[in-house]
Amino acid sequence: MTVRYPIVLFDLDHTLFDSDAAEVLSFGDALRAGGVCDPDPHFSEYVRINTALWAAVERGETTPTIVKTRRFELLGESQGIPLDATVAAEAFAHGLGANGDLYPGARRLLDDLAGVARLALVTNGLTAVQNARLDRLDIGRYFEHVVISSEVGVSKPAPAIFALTHERLGSPPIESMLMVGDSLTSDIAGANAFRIASCWFNRHGSPRSSDAHVDHEVRDLAEIVAVVHGLSG
Repeated sequence: MTVRYPIVLFDLDHTLFDSDAAEVLSFGDALRAGGVCDPDPHFSEYVRINTALWAAVERGETTPTIVKTRRFELLGESQGIPLDATVAAEAFAHGLGANGDLYPGARRLLDDLAGVARLALVTNGLTAVQNARLDRLDIGRYFEHVVISSEVGVSKPAPAIFALTHERLGSPPIESMLMVGDSLTSDIAGANAFRIASCWFNRHGSPRSSDAHVDHEVRDLAEIVAVVHGLSG
């Protein structure tokens, strides 16, 4: 069977890995470690702050390393709670690596593509967290290269992180590459900027909320195999 995209770049969070579940499982322990006895009322405000900070990362205004602690500093200020942000940040980072699982079908997808295409991981995140997840879930072996934004100093959607990945892969033809991810503003916009094909994993059937060009759209991870083989428009 022919392969339309012999090189596939994957995002990790919200694409292969259920980051939301990991956050929920880790948040309570992190706040309690930081001195807050009742963390539950503060989770929605954490989500708002964290989302805004990661959007700033995508705009190049801050870094994942800064976000690690800053989100808890802002949470303490916003909620008026005596939170030790440094302690909470360390506990949260540990929890993010220790909790959560792959989405259903993610491991089967990687198995199906292994030997068919060269795989690489391109992720915005903290190096220790992402490596802990890869090791615990035993999926690092699927990827020829793992490129983590906090390690290389540049985040998606900046073309530079794709250029670095491209170089590490031996500078293959651009048209041979496909970026798979859930974020229009990070994964898809970044693929557009580097002029490689994109596959939007839109598991919730969300409307397109940006002007990013999407080459392929799937609702289920299993559909990506057909995209890679060129059997899906």
